[in-house]
Amino acid sequence: MKYYIIAGEASGDLHGSNLIKALKEQNADANIRCWGGDLMQKAGGDLAKHYKDMAFMGFLEVLKNIPTIFKNISFCKEDISRFNPDQIIFIDFSGFNLRIAEWAKKNNFKTNYYISPQIWASREGRIKKIKRDIDNMYVILPFEKDFYEKKHDYPVHFVGHPLIDAIENTKIVDGHLFREENGLDPKKPIIALLPGSRKQEVQKMLEIMLSVRGDFPGYQFVIAGAPSLSDSFYASFLKDKNINYVSNQTYSLLKHSHAALVTSGTATLETALFGIPQVVCYKGNWISYQIAKRIITLDYISLVNLIMDKEVVKELIQSELTTKNLRNELSKIIDGGERDTILKDYDMLRKKLGGKGASQLAAKLIAENA
Repeated sequence: MKYYIIAGEASGDLHGSNLIKALKEQNADANIRCWGGDLMQKAGGDLAKHYKDMAFMGFLEVLKNIPTIFKNISFCKEDISRFNPDQIIFIDFSGFNLRIAEWAKKNNFKTNYYISPQIWASREGRIKKIKRDIDNMYVILPFEKDFYEKKHDYPVHFVGHPLIDAIENTKIVDGHLFREENGLDPKKPIIALLPGSRKQEVQKMLEIMLSVRGDFPGYQFVIAGAPSLSDSFYASFLKDKNINYVSNQTYSLLKHSHAALVTSGTATLETALFGIPQVVCYKGNWISYQIAKRIITLDYISLVNLIMDKEVVKELIQSELTTKNLRNELSKIIDGGERDTILKDYDMLRKKLGGKGASQLAAKLIAENA
């Protein structure tokens, strides 16, 4: 069986790697070509394009890179044609993947979508393209099944959230060793900073996250370095001894943290699954934010709050993301009743997400639907 998998971001690379492993458990001889990253390649995928060459954030950034995006689309179509897969699997990355899906369906390729485009958040009209171009959809959030089936009469498979497996399968470094290897203070509790994975957002988010460090001298602030960015990129943010940095060790960092400041995205859910109280942060390009605000109709931006359908964790968005607000909200989750309430809600969140085995179930269904 030949599979062609397309993922365009760090989170897609993670979930794609676990899907590749599960597909190879189904069929050890599976031939897999992919767009993704180091993890998918390590899992056994033949890498056609790295997501580092495709990750453009925000409307303005996309506009500036339109020529590159169209070159990537053309190359992808040509590469699929040459490889001639039995199945194409799209992972999130909807702006790119839905374009390829339309072409693929017209050319009689079998199409699967693992990790649904978030059309429940914006541009719901894309359901017409999905119903037309996607043979099978595998969703990972519990409310998505009702959204697709009850609201849009489009059957989907709920497979559970792959982060549960990803976290369980990741080797976590012992707390003492983790601190020693990374030059961290053995006594000060850690506040983890997860500023994102793209240069533009990291530059915006780290400055404001680090602005509160002087108000918490009893804690050490540790930046989670993204695998897509070099160590040298973070050097300018390491201005004093109370700021540290770890590269590609986010899960070990979260495991040994006391609290976290997290840029909105998959990382908010990862932080919750590790049981770490957090403040969710977001500040984008002003024009991009104004456009997004008009097309996104959700009450919340973090996956934690969306899944629970209530404010479990505080969200500081755009103009609300100030040093004063961040200081106040971080103080609330360091200890006391608000921290305890968050931790109780996290327990309910885990139950809603289902059990282990999302990647294995998705791989099994994809193989059965071949």
